[in-house]
Amino acid sequence: MRVAIIGGTGFVGSYLVDELIARGHKPVVLVRPGSESKVSQARHCELVPGDVSDEAAIRRCLRGAEAAIYNIGILREMPAQGVTFKALQEDAAVRVIDLAKAENVRRFILMSANGVRADGTPYQRTKAAAEAHLRQSGLDWTIFRPSLVFGDPRGRLEFCTQMRDDVIDKPLPVPLFHEGASPRGAGTFEMAPVHVRDVASAFVAALGEPATVGQTYVLCGPESLPWKEILARIAQACGKRKLMLPAPAAPVRLLGSLLDRFAWFPLTRDQLNMLLEGNTGDSSAVFKLLSIEPRRFSQEQLAYLQSDPAGRG
Repeated sequence: MRVAIIGGTGFVGSYLVDELIARGHKPVVLVRPGSESKVSQARHCELVPGDVSDEAAIRRCLRGAEAAIYNIGILREMPAQGVTFKALQEDAAVRVIDLAKAENVRRFILMSANGVRADGTPYQRTKAAAEAHLRQSGLDWTIFRPSLVFGDPRGRLEFCTQMRDDVIDKPLPVPLFHEGASPRGAGTFEMAPVHVRDVASAFVAALGEPATVGQTYVLCGPESLPWKEILARIAQACGKRKLMLPAPAAPVRLLGSLLDRFAWFPLTRDQLNMLLEGNTGDSSAVFKLLSIEPRRFSQEQLAYLQSDPAGRG
């Protein structure tokens, strides 16, 4: 199957390309000029130069494809560079959905996120808007909503390596956020980290599974873990033991109101709010449907954290 990928050069995108090739598909990847080296197994792909603001390039990427995957998402905005949730997670997604319909690409899979909602943060609202547009498009759609995605980043941005570099490797204690003045419950909100290979397998397996058409699936790992346990496992994988102390969320929000427009500030207000909401779900049914045995958030699967940070590319 010829599969157009919008968002094929990042962390999850590289695994999507690998999985498509492993299953005998032909990835057609939209690539910004200068980013060709970021495409996994580029010799087995067709590269289309352009970006999501370029309608002609999107049409070239979609033309002749039997399916399309939209996999663009950002963790924070940089408005001065035109990098906003609205531009990339909503407007561009709507553009690609509409062009897929115009180019007769019937099958469409959208990368969303667990916990999205129309009354949430800008990140959540724009993801929800893209979902809503796809549902009314008339295409044969499937929406996946992963929880925290982890796995070897291959030199890209990834949750666990970011925690290693920004928290575990620092000399300060690990903060366990909590609402209100009381530290009771600090760091007890839960997440269900899901391995990037399982996410990629789900996307690609869904292409050949008619039962997934018209469905929205949460993709969560097999364990729901308290935040403090997630951090403890990351520290253990790095060969460290870290002191963890309760940290009230309110002062961090205040700092965020002043500093989260700067890329060096590690946590935005919205990221903190979404973190405290937790992020869990039961994905056993969809993994069973797609014949996937999901990987656990284990020391074996976190072994990549032992690599030299200076050499990770």
